[in-house]
Amino acid sequence: MNRELEEFIRYIDLEKGYSPRTVEGYRSDLLQFQAFLGKNGWAVELDGLGRTRGIDPVAIRKYLAQLHRDKLKRTSIGRKLAALKSFFRYLAKRGLLERNPAEFIGTPKKEKHVPVFLTVDEVFAILDKPLPEGRAALRNRAMIELLYTSGIRRAELVGLNCADIDFNGALLKVRGKGKKERIVPVGAEALESMAAYRDRERVEPLPEESRGPEDPFFTNPKGRRLSPRTISRIVDDVAARGGVNRKITPHVFRHTFATHLLDGGADLRVIQEMLGHESLSTTQKYTSVSVAKLVKIYDAAHPRSRRDGKKNE
Repeated sequence: MNRELEEFIRYIDLEKGYSPRTVEGYRSDLLQFQAFLGKNGWAVELDGLGRTRGIDPVAIRKYLAQLHRDKLKRTSIGRKLAALKSFFRYLAKRGLLERNPAEFIGTPKKEKHVPVFLTVDEVFAILDKPLPEGRAALRNRAMIELLYTSGIRRAELVGLNCADIDFNGALLKVRGKGKKERIVPVGAEALESMAAYRDRERVEPLPEESRGPEDPFFTNPKGRRLSPRTISRIVDDVAARGGVNRKITPHVFRHTFATHLLDGGADLRVIQEMLGHESLSTTQKYTSVSVAKLVKIYDAAHPRSRRDGKKNE
């Protein structure tokens, strides 16, 4: 099955335009399934017509059961099943499988998690913390401001080029999942921080690289694009310096962006567009946060709202 697997990987990479992270995730998931088959005695072979056989729904269900026993989260199991479905659909379309054995296997329901977000006071505490001297501090401030003002993903921040920022129009061109582009507005404070970082770069040009339109906007001391891991470390460190004593990731700023917009009265579909969500249902998870906040305010303010039996004074 290795040859078919590699052909599928090339297909989702070159033709479907999946992100490198997704491509590598699919490869890992499919190799894990292949190892499970070998370990449990399922022989994958070709029939006389060149079609793959030996993989059936029973094998897939046993694999999913093993993942449950290994205590994987439902989201992880769902992702692995999605990789299998996509791979088998690819084989079936090319006549290498008579039918897709995963077609009628249901995806596990996702656990409902309320998004973790920062309060307005916490955001201001982080952003109002006085800056130390140096280029890195300017860069880090600009990154945090941009994450909060735009709600972009960590991977989108990594891929941001100089040409993607319209300082005059206060707009940002973002390349999201599936290489889809969208335009999002940028707040004045973020633009100011980004301009300060940009102007410092002009005064102190980095080694090895010129700063052309297609060059990365946020760089390390050698002028190279920052890694996702480095960005996560910077975000958590800056948040800690601002007095937030829990782990903060770039995605927390994305959740914070959406939650604060919704609290401020923004339309859910506008938020969906800015976040780059294909489905409105993905964006609707933020409504539970705002409803919880409304209930808390109502409980505190309304004379007959208390649920603990005590009257408000």
